[in-house]
Amino acid sequence: CEAPNAKVAIELIEQEKPDLVLLDLGLPGMGGHDLLRQWRDGGIDIPVVILSSRTDEAGIVSALELGADDYVTKPFGMNELVARIGVALRHKFQQQGEKPVFQSGDLSVDLVKRIVKVDDREVKLSPKEYDILRILVQHAGKVLTHHFILKQIWDDSTDVQYLRVYVRQLRQKIEKTPDQPRYITTETGVGYRLRVE
Repeated sequence: CEAPNAKVAIELIEQEKPDLVLLDLGLPGMGGHDLLRQWRDGGIDIPVVILSSRTDEAGIVSALELGADDYVTKPFGMNELVARIGVALRHKFQQQGEKPVFQSGDLSVDLVKRIVKVDDREVKLSPKEYDILRILVQHAGKVLTHHFILKQIWDDSTDVQYLRVYVRQLRQKIEKTPDQPRYITTETGVGYRLRVE
């Protein structure tokens, strides 16, 4: 279903309970950021993919930190949009049936035993490397901002460079080709995403 303005969008969310929302930030009546904040503050955890012509890093980061699952800038191709919707839905359904062992391709992460394997070979990670991977696994498929990850691990505004160093070390251990990562992808200027296969 489609909502011409924020008021109708709020009503439709309550009535229809959709699996996913495509939210245009230019929605009449209430800004998309405000609408997203209202949903998240109200406990509505439906996956939200933002559609916007804004390409500035601050706007993208702001939407992701408010709880958007992804951000697609206009113009975009339909194949890209369909793929991003698929990832957001997969993430939702994985959360509903959350398993203690995350599996994606050759990568396996046991969140209970804290065991990480690549190609059935155990990989030793430092505590910080494991924490970063755990956070990415818990939000697999979703773009996580640098700020979000830093706050989860260091609980302060530690320099993003620290995070980059740890992610580089983590990639060296779990990626076959660290310079062309298969699992931990960089969302330039925003953060990281753990790809789900």
